[in-house]
Amino acid sequence: MGTISKSFSWAEFEATSHAKELERRGVRNVIPSFEVRDSVLALVRRVLQPLRDKYGKPMKVNSGYRCKELNEIVGGVPSSQHRLGEAADIHTGSPLETFRLAHLAKSTPEIWAEIDQLICYDTFLHISHKRVGVQRHQLLFDKSYRGRRLGI
Repeated sequence: MGTISKSFSWAEFEATSHAKELERRGVRNVIPSFEVRDSVLALVRRVLQPLRDKYGKPMKVNSGYRCKELNEIVGGVPSSQHRLGEAADIHTGSPLETFRLAHLAKSTPEIWAEIDQLICYDTFLHISHKRVGVQRHQLLFDKSYRGRRLGI
């Protein structure tokens, strides 16, 4: 399918470290519809690419789109925005980088305006955007997150 933007590809939104388990089940994690594709496009164009440009460093997608089976394997909730193409988990590697990226997103008005949720985990940041509907502008911290919280 190629690229979505100068920094993100369709392949990384469908990639998973659980590919062998999905293959064993006869399932592929492939974006299934124009609606999901358009949601991924909106997430990348309105949030991820502007954030990447401002961050100035590569941002690796750990988890983008998730089919039902993949979502179950990773323990995602049935209503996960990943299932709709509205969310991506960005690898940060540390609580400090998670904090930096979340702080940058929240302190940049044009990016924050497009964010539904930021959820800080120790080694990644969950970022979501609703293509349709009102953004909730939620900043949440997973119980695994051990980094700084003040000032975000």
